[in-house]
Amino acid sequence: MRNWLFTVFMILCCSINAANYTDYVNPTIGTGGHGHVFLGANVPFGYVQLGPTEHTRGWDWCSGYHTSDSVLIGFGHQHLSGTGIGDLGDVALLPVTNRDQREVVFKHDDETVRPGYYAVKLHDAGRYYVNVELTATQRTGMHRYTFASSIDTALLLLDLGQGIGWDSPKEVQMRQLSPRLIIGYRHSMGWARRQRDFFAMEFSRDVKLEKLDQDTLGLIMVPNIGEPLLVKTGLSAVSAENALLNLVSENPEWNFDKVADAANEAWNRELSKVAVSSDNEDDRTVFYTALYHTMVAPSVFCDVNGEYRGADGEVHQGDFTNYTTLSLWDTYRAAHPLQTLIHREKQQDIAQTFLHIFEQQGKLPVWHLMGNETDCMVGNPGVPVLADLVLKGFDVDTAAALTAMVTSAMLDERSMGLLKQYGYIPYDLEPDKETVARGLEYALADWCIAQVAKAAGNQDNFNYFNDRCKSYRHYFDKNLKFMRGKDSKGNFRDAKEFDPLSTKHRNDDYCEGNAWQYTWLVPHDVHGLVDLFGSEKAFIAKLDSLFIIEGDLGEDASPDVSGLIGQYAHGNEPSHHIIYMYHYVGQPWKAASLIRRVLRELYHNDLDGLSGNEDVGQMSAWYVLSSIGLYQEEPAGGKYIIGSPLFNEVAINVGDGKTFTVKAINNNDQNIYIQSARLNGKRYDKSYIDYSDIIAGGALELVMGPKPSKWGTAKKNRP
Repeated sequence: MRNWLFTVFMILCCSINAANYTDYVNPTIGTGGHGHVFLGANVPFGYVQLGPTEHTRGWDWCSGYHTSDSVLIGFGHQHLSGTGIGDLGDVALLPVTNRDQREVVFKHDDETVRPGYYAVKLHDAGRYYVNVELTATQRTGMHRYTFASSIDTALLLLDLGQGIGWDSPKEVQMRQLSPRLIIGYRHSMGWARRQRDFFAMEFSRDVKLEKLDQDTLGLIMVPNIGEPLLVKTGLSAVSAENALLNLVSENPEWNFDKVADAANEAWNRELSKVAVSSDNEDDRTVFYTALYHTMVAPSVFCDVNGEYRGADGEVHQGDFTNYTTLSLWDTYRAAHPLQTLIHREKQQDIAQTFLHIFEQQGKLPVWHLMGNETDCMVGNPGVPVLADLVLKGFDVDTAAALTAMVTSAMLDERSMGLLKQYGYIPYDLEPDKETVARGLEYALADWCIAQVAKAAGNQDNFNYFNDRCKSYRHYFDKNLKFMRGKDSKGNFRDAKEFDPLSTKHRNDDYCEGNAWQYTWLVPHDVHGLVDLFGSEKAFIAKLDSLFIIEGDLGEDASPDVSGLIGQYAHGNEPSHHIIYMYHYVGQPWKAASLIRRVLRELYHNDLDGLSGNEDVGQMSAWYVLSSIGLYQEEPAGGKYIIGSPLFNEVAINVGDGKTFTVKAINNNDQNIYIQSARLNGKRYDKSYIDYSDIIAGGALELVMGPKPSKWGTAKKNRP
């Protein structure tokens, strides 16, 4: 009887735990410092991110919100999270006390936020006048405004003019179709140069719309009858009709709490895919907040009827879920490899999105936003993501994927014409500079193409791209032991003018970094890079120095270069793979100590809890994977390095009813080094594990200790 009661008790405890993963999410992490994260109400991968928008006061307002500010200009339905450029903030409502008011001062103590829900109490001249509550579905936002009894007529500004950062409206319209329905559109130019937003806004009771500034700004008036005013907004990039269809399909009732509960449940389902065991509440909070941040984007970019606006600006009918907000230069490194473990059901749609973008614009996405190619950042970052899906066995048309990758890599644009001509990118012929960064990124993408060509049996493409992926060798100065710019005559820059510490923004050779950081950007051929140094000993000595050397980054240093340990810059993506290079030269214990240091020192449960820009989930994805004890070093193919897990046990739902568990025995802040390992009960000596072994389900058991061991050091056991 007692055993039966104990079993029931344990089931109930597990059920309670499983139902409350969202309790461990702190959405304010990263709203301070340079985190640039979105704060507001959304659902996983939703098209709508409904939340507060502030004036753009500089770089730290890219998401539309920074915790240092206390002035609101509206509650916009779309925002970015963790970008270095601002946009969106579209279709905003703001409750005001008079028709001339355009902003509201608020206090952060009056805010309440949790996954799928945001609220703030607003005051005017010290008097409370409205409680604002927001929630969302994938394609709709829902507002609940509870006005003070002293308010006779509630006023809401409908703002189609305000945007974030670089965004500005080019054509707008708002029309009241009935006493309770307003429709319209906002066509704008910003980072997304050709954005189309259509909306359908429905009210729970009759309202009157008065246009204050043509169609850019409207005043919505409604008598305050002592009941909350509810507002539902459907969005679409296709048409106002589709916006209304999205609204009636996803949010047909007038039940705010039901929608908020459903949003919470949606977050719970996704967060529950990874269950961590920890007695440290801050660690648990940082982990689940990081996991939460990895699911703000990519964002669904199609309507409930399957229609979407393509990269060609035309409306297309899709039989798949189309996505946008593809920050690929950042996310190919860890965010997408994490997705292939825990969101396997979405990857076919991701691949279809990439292939349709290729069909519509003639190349794979670089940095895609709201159906627009921004061409932001360097390299061909869409290639590693698509190649990874092919090589991991997802249902992708391999021939079509290879065609898309090869075509994208052979275009005479973004320095690729010079790469084809010279075998590298000469700095004296490229006006946009950053030639080393461009060349290294192209090399790793070319390696990915070669692997897909090999898998497809396409020998010609394999030979060509397997050769071109070694182009990184051109940039390596064997005398100075750095990757450096080379001119069209094959000469490196004058060594007397070379400063390996300089991170001048958009300087001659690098992109958001310096020579110390970019010398290691060869994740596809670590052993080839070792050979350039002449020996493992020389490679290790230089790698050790990276985490020690300090110095002035220069007067015009890029703000992205942050989170420094020596010259290792965890606050920006080109450094993210470097620590795991120690495994390739048989010193995984050095990686272990650095991984733990980064996890402990550069991620925190506070407003400034990130060491750099969130970068649309990449900064958090590094934490999620590394704290589990896994990281994909090579840009495609699924070879996950085994690091130093922060948690005693992590259970990963890898789909198909299977769970992969990483268990760290004797694990604590002192016992950070792996002493031995077992995979599914059998001795396991390799310092990496293949994707196929993970998704098969099972258990990886790691015995931890306070001192380095010989585990994973033999050459046959290295990646």
